[in-house]
Amino acid sequence: MTNGFVFTSESVTCGHPDKICDQVSDAIVDHFLMQDPDAMIKAECAVSSGVMFISSHYASAATLDISDIARRTIREIGYPKDVFDAEDCTILTSLMDHSTTDYMPIDLDGMSDKEIDSIIARQQTSVFGYACDHTEDLMPLPIWLAHRLAYRMDEKKVIKKLPYLLPDAEIQVAFEFQDSQPARIHSITLVASQNDNVDIDRKDLREDLIAKVIEPVLKKEKILSDADTIIHINPGVLRRSGGPAIHSGLTGRKTGIDTYGGYARTSGAALSGKDPMRIDRAGAYIARYAAKNVVAAGLARECEVQLSYSIGSARPVSLRVRTFGSSELDDGAIADRLHEVIDFRPGGIVRDLGLKKLSARPEGFYRKLAVYGHMGRAKLDVPWESTDMAQKLK
Repeated sequence: MTNGFVFTSESVTCGHPDKICDQVSDAIVDHFLMQDPDAMIKAECAVSSGVMFISSHYASAATLDISDIARRTIREIGYPKDVFDAEDCTILTSLMDHSTTDYMPIDLDGMSDKEIDSIIARQQTSVFGYACDHTEDLMPLPIWLAHRLAYRMDEKKVIKKLPYLLPDAEIQVAFEFQDSQPARIHSITLVASQNDNVDIDRKDLREDLIAKVIEPVLKKEKILSDADTIIHINPGVLRRSGGPAIHSGLTGRKTGIDTYGGYARTSGAALSGKDPMRIDRAGAYIARYAAKNVVAAGLARECEVQLSYSIGSARPVSLRVRTFGSSELDDGAIADRLHEVIDFRPGGIVRDLGLKKLSARPEGFYRKLAVYGHMGRAKLDVPWESTDMAQKLK
């Protein structure tokens, strides 16, 4: 990167079709794990106008109605019936039960270190974790602010004040950077969908969204715009209707939104719709945990942790740290410290972060991550956002 540049990140609201699919997929994961923490599950969705397709492979002792879970999730997202009806939409399923061949309950908490070493990676993957000092959550500022604007649009008090909005919106935030640090807001772009039955002109839409969404978030987060900050509200044309009625959705298509907004590398693998024993999901979480603890310990201002796993191996075949010149320590020395204090084996990750147990929380857990990002969600008491290893790393 050059000393001066503009970087943009995007977030979307809960009714974006891709995020509908992510939420349904993770709601299915939650419901399996609530009944059976040892469930192995892969659930993927595709949605279009009036129809959702769900493909699921699982091995579990749990019983559940997947179509009912999908309808309940769609209902909670809050589309009017004339746009996307949770009760009348067509839900097609392709379900494969592998319980007789692949179901293997394991007690990770009761296993010895040698037994944990026998739990191998079943997928080949390279995952990345990232942290930096832009925000209190140690996340890149563009995606951090974009998520807050998206969350604000989905708040009930905003929906009540702006009832003509549909729960499908896209938010893009651009920051000017100097010397790898965010210096000022370059622009905010917000594309919102409106109900066809309500007539609102572009001027009123702009005034409403600036007053009810953008300004309250900037004020709360103490981020200042200036006279040169560009604000676009529905540039081009007003978006009448929204959601699956005008564009389709697919599980795992918003990996940048789920992670670091494109500011840092990611594996590209979907995070939603997978049980936590899958290393492409658990690995992404432990890599974030490692990177965040490095920055929290003051060892670097920014840190990327890369983990590579091969099928059949329990330990990562590679652990690479990059601090981009922001640390006084050698990157290899930081990697050595991480090896000493964090267990990067699949069984160790799931055991130490308690990933199988999180869905037992009221209202589940993983579905909450399926919108507004999987990283930087400290307020949800997310275990990989803990900085409990920072002191040991020092």
